[in-house]
Amino acid sequence: MTKPAVAAEACVSLGAQGPTLESFPNRIIDLGGIHVARALPIREHRMIGPWCFLDRAGPLTFAPDKGIDVGSHPHMGLQTVTWLFEGEMLHHDSLGNEVVVRPGDVNVMTSGSGIAHAEETPRINSGHLNAAQLWVALPNASRNDAASFASIAHVPVTETSSGLVTTFAGSLAGVTSAAPHFSELVGAELTIHASHDLEIDIEPTFEHAVLVVDGDCSIDGQAIEAQRLYYLGSQRRSVCFGSRSGGRILFIGGPPFSETILMWWNFVARTPEEIAQARADWQAGIRFGAVPAYGGPRLDAPELARIARPNPMS
Repeated sequence: MTKPAVAAEACVSLGAQGPTLESFPNRIIDLGGIHVARALPIREHRMIGPWCFLDRAGPLTFAPDKGIDVGSHPHMGLQTVTWLFEGEMLHHDSLGNEVVVRPGDVNVMTSGSGIAHAEETPRINSGHLNAAQLWVALPNASRNDAASFASIAHVPVTETSSGLVTTFAGSLAGVTSAAPHFSELVGAELTIHASHDLEIDIEPTFEHAVLVVDGDCSIDGQAIEAQRLYYLGSQRRSVCFGSRSGGRILFIGGPPFSETILMWWNFVARTPEEIAQARADWQAGIRFGAVPAYGGPRLDAPELARIARPNPMS
């Protein structure tokens, strides 16, 4: 049987065997009029631990009756992790969940073998949005489980004289997020106070990466810039972040993922046949379910033979 022609990206861990500091520019992508800075995947590092996708949306400002509106679309083989620095987002899914996420909360949607959802700015809103959308590849043992959704309010915050460590995934700085995950990992927002150095202990078997959110920041004394992904490698027991006037960063990591995955549109799979079947099921209106609470149209899947970019707040 001939394999279907699917323009999917093969993603495999290329983790460094020791500490490093490498810098890679984000790609600026126009998705439905929204400019998104895409940090993962990139050619040099398709994954950071199990993290296989990272978009920064914002900071955005819009009129009260405008905002984000991403129609119903499917997911398979991954977890979406929605983390907001500013603003609010309303989540609807085919399990019947309707949840507004705000800064300090984290939404984790586990797609398993299939789920559909939509995201939009709620009717009552601040007119602002600054967000990170991340995906976690599900390991083979868990990727075909039933779909689920968790909204965690007020994730743990560790405060020191030098700054704040807000842990929304995994464990860091002596605390653990309640968000469910199926691989070892860490995800956190770090706030560095002006004229301070924030040093944190990290797991040496993990690879880690950093993205500047705002302000000025340095890593072990070296200044880092916005809209660039900084890869720290592995075998570090600690890392020191500094700031002259105050800054924030997004910090992710995990052990190098041991499985090769295929990413196409909003699907993470292992074979082209799985992707082709998932696309056919979505187009036929089966398997992923409907999102009746969302009033707009659902999104059609792209053609298999072309690169299919994920949706902006997917």
